[in-house]
Amino acid sequence: MVTKLKSKTVRGAAWTIAGYGTSQLIRFGGNIILTRLLAPQYFGFMAVVNTLLIGIELLSDLGIGQSIIQHKRGDDPEFLNTAWTLQIVRGVGIWLLCLAMTIPVTNYYGDRRLLWMFPLMGLGSVILGFMSTAYVQLNRHMDLRKVVSFDITIQTLSLGILIILAFFFKNIWIFAVAGLAGNILRTLGSHWMIAGKLPRFAWEKDALRDLISFGKWMFVATALMFLAEQSDKLIVGKLLSLEVLGVYSIAATLANMPREVIKSLSYRVIFPTISAQTDLSRSELRTKIAQKRQKALLAVAIGLALLVNIGDGVIAFLYDQRYTAAIWMMPILCSGIWFSVLFYTLSPALVALGQPVYVAQSNLMRFLMISVGLPLAYTQWGVVGAIATIALSDFPLYLAINYGLWREKLSCFRQDMQSTLVYIAALLIFMLIRVVCGLGTPFDSIPPLS
Repeated sequence: MVTKLKSKTVRGAAWTIAGYGTSQLIRFGGNIILTRLLAPQYFGFMAVVNTLLIGIELLSDLGIGQSIIQHKRGDDPEFLNTAWTLQIVRGVGIWLLCLAMTIPVTNYYGDRRLLWMFPLMGLGSVILGFMSTAYVQLNRHMDLRKVVSFDITIQTLSLGILIILAFFFKNIWIFAVAGLAGNILRTLGSHWMIAGKLPRFAWEKDALRDLISFGKWMFVATALMFLAEQSDKLIVGKLLSLEVLGVYSIAATLANMPREVIKSLSYRVIFPTISAQTDLSRSELRTKIAQKRQKALLAVAIGLALLVNIGDGVIAFLYDQRYTAAIWMMPILCSGIWFSVLFYTLSPALVALGQPVYVAQSNLMRFLMISVGLPLAYTQWGVVGAIATIALSDFPLYLAINYGLWREKLSCFRQDMQSTLVYIAALLIFMLIRVVCGLGTPFDSIPPLS
């Protein structure tokens, strides 16, 4: 049993990393093509729309996927069918919420295009509500070859549709058409992921009670996660301009790559693995987590330090002069990612143990840092101060989760400090190499504080 689980974990991690790398190459290549075809303000506008839609999704999240992965009845047809029915109800509810919010959102941003774009893009939630639970079941059993292959296929097709439309029309509405097309492909494709696993409507009381019981704290945790991770875009879009937001989004996309790969591993590998071992004693579970986590932290520390030092060059090489500001934004944003790496490699343990409340508290701390600190920093030090505040916002996230880890006897604080020293050392070594090569430091292009 232990050997089989270990084998699944290793294969799952390999597929997740390979899939993430492929996905980012596709996304990165698509971004480069689209930035040649479309103006920066389009990306700023869509950053606002997508952030709001993600917000509504997360603010209404019931943790259905996590519940299937964690619950002992995660393979029971009645439990799965009840979860699928609840997912459809939620999807329709999200779209109705989009309709209700359309006018307030349009008035807040003063952009009449939102009157049509927001409810149109919101239709995607209804479509995705009919997605098969087979996708989550494969995650539960860490059969990630099928999951990753499916995700890459849908991403490639969706991006292909968007690029073709952008080439011919160069209009903001192409994002809605391509987005809905991608949602339809994802939903239809999910029903072929497991042969003979077609869902049906069901409303079993016991299953519903368990789903909602687990989901109430996941609702709070994911709502706060949205506020913590997406409020920066909403605030930047309001304080500055959609054009600056578009440039910021380019820098943030590259800077967030290490965080996103760890988040993928967190959900697809770490969470299912720990969920299968929750019967172990706390000391035994902590030892297993620390052993597997050490190698991952070492690899990410070196990779992140390297990205901080080469990211500015990558942006300068790939993007035209309209995105020049992203060159100095990227290393600032990237250097602060480390604390979220520490967070996402431990927080799944608390969720697997049925304690998402600690994750909610951590995301609340990051949200407070962004919502209060970002406007103040912009007022005092301009755009540079705002970007630096965003970069530092992962630190309170990490500090807060340590309280929960301490309460549950899963703290790895000493390991965190040792890994942080490795990260700082790697950062300085790569920076020294740059200076010796006459390239200066990655922070040399930061404009003066205003």
